[in-house]
Amino acid sequence: MNVKLQNNKHAAKPDFPLLCITGVMITLYVVSNIMAVKLVSVGGVCWFDAGTLTFPLVYMLGDVLTEHWGYKTTRKIIWLSFSCNALAVLCTTVGLWLPVPEYQADIAQAYSTLFGLMPRIIIASFVGFLAGELSNAWTLIWIRNKTGHRHLWMRTIGSSVVGFALDTGLFVVIAFAGRAPVIDLLSMFAVQFCFKMLVETLLSTPMAYVLLYFIRKLH
Repeated sequence: MNVKLQNNKHAAKPDFPLLCITGVMITLYVVSNIMAVKLVSVGGVCWFDAGTLTFPLVYMLGDVLTEHWGYKTTRKIIWLSFSCNALAVLCTTVGLWLPVPEYQADIAQAYSTLFGLMPRIIIASFVGFLAGELSNAWTLIWIRNKTGHRHLWMRTIGSSVVGFALDTGLFVVIAFAGRAPVIDLLSMFAVQFCFKMLVETLLSTPMAYVLLYFIRKLH
């Protein structure tokens, strides 16, 4: 018996670019938090977490969402990212409690070392992400209201200054205070903030121009 499958005629047509950007944004956010467990030394002086390499791209996608779909849609996706990350933490935490055979003891220890640190990292990320992303999106809209739709670079870079400062400061303090000396905390903040702004200026903003160009063509 052949059954013809078709979409419900009352269902809204999916916005494919929005789905893609949302999926990539959530993936990068979760991956950044896992990578953040590892601290990286530059010349034995400056420290930053490995998630700094991918996290600026999360903000870039947030800028694209805000610019094209507006603050309300972006705010929903930010909360969705938050919820997906919380689910990831819940699942990996359950994994910590499960019994393992003796011959897997080394792997179990490595798993505990990695994901046992994640709850504190995630709390720091939750607070920093929500404060940073929401302020980033709000600031982008505020700048656009002042300048119109010209100068996208001004909106993406200007909003990132506010978002990155809040996100980085809160994340470093909550995640690493007590685990690293104060001088390293200050170094981590300075290096992460400067690195994120460098990525935003040289990579993320040009990528935002390209993504918005293709999204507007598809729409």
